[in-house]
Amino acid sequence: MDSVNLSAIMSNFCIIIPGYNEAGRIGNVVRSALAYCTDIVVIDDGSKDSTADEAKQAGATVIVHEINKGKGTALNTGFQYAKNKGYEFLITMDADGQHDCADIPGFITAYKSGNYACIVGNRMANAQGMPLIRRLTNLFLSWLLSREMKQWVPDTQNGLRLFQCSVIPQVSTGAARFAAESEILLIMADNGVKIGSAPVKVIYRDEKSKIHPIKDTVRFFRMLSEYKKRRRKEYHK
Repeated sequence: MDSVNLSAIMSNFCIIIPGYNEAGRIGNVVRSALAYCTDIVVIDDGSKDSTADEAKQAGATVIVHEINKGKGTALNTGFQYAKNKGYEFLITMDADGQHDCADIPGFITAYKSGNYACIVGNRMANAQGMPLIRRLTNLFLSWLLSREMKQWVPDTQNGLRLFQCSVIPQVSTGAARFAAESEILLIMADNGVKIGSAPVKVIYRDEKSKIHPIKDTVRFFRMLSEYKKRRRKEYHK
C-alpha cells in the first residue's frame, strides 16, 4: 500500500457512497472498496431499482431514504453515521464506478501528513479521458469556487474526498446534486479548514453522464447566491 499501512488504520474510517438508481454498478463498487475499508456505507437515496439489495449483498451497510432527497441530504446521512460510530475520518465516493478505489491510499497518505483535514480528488492534472464539455465546466466552476474560498482546489466537483470527522459541516438539505459538494467546500473554507488534493484516475465508460453542464452550472450559481445570503444574514445577527 505504498507509504500507508492501510491494515493498521482500516478501523479508523468508513467509506460513504450516496447512490440513486445504481443497480448493475453498485455491487462492484462496494466489493472494490472492501479491499481498502471494512465499513462501506451506501446511502440509497430513494432508488426505484435494486440498488439497496445489490449493495447489501456485496457487503455494504445500507441506509435507505424512502424518497429521493438529493445528494446533500444523502451526504448528511452518511456524515452522521460516521460521527455516531466515532470514526476519525471518512471517505466519500460515487456509486457509478467512476472512482478507482486504488487511489484511496493516496488520500490517506495526504491526510496523515497532518496538513489537511479535507482532501479532494484531482482529475485535472491528467484529464485526457474526460469529455471536453465536462472538463471546461469543471475548470470554470473550480476556478470560481476556489476564488470564493480563497484557496486553490483544482477539481471542486470531484466526489472522491476524505474528511476528518471533526470538521464535517452540515449541508443544507436544499443543495441539489453537485451543488451540494460545492457547498461543503465553501462551509469548510469559511470555518478555516485547509483543503488539499490528491491525484486520481479519470474513468469514463459509455454510460450516460449525470452531469448536465448548463443545469448544474445554474444550480451552482443558485447555491452560491443562497449561500452568500445566509452568510450575510448570520454575520449581521
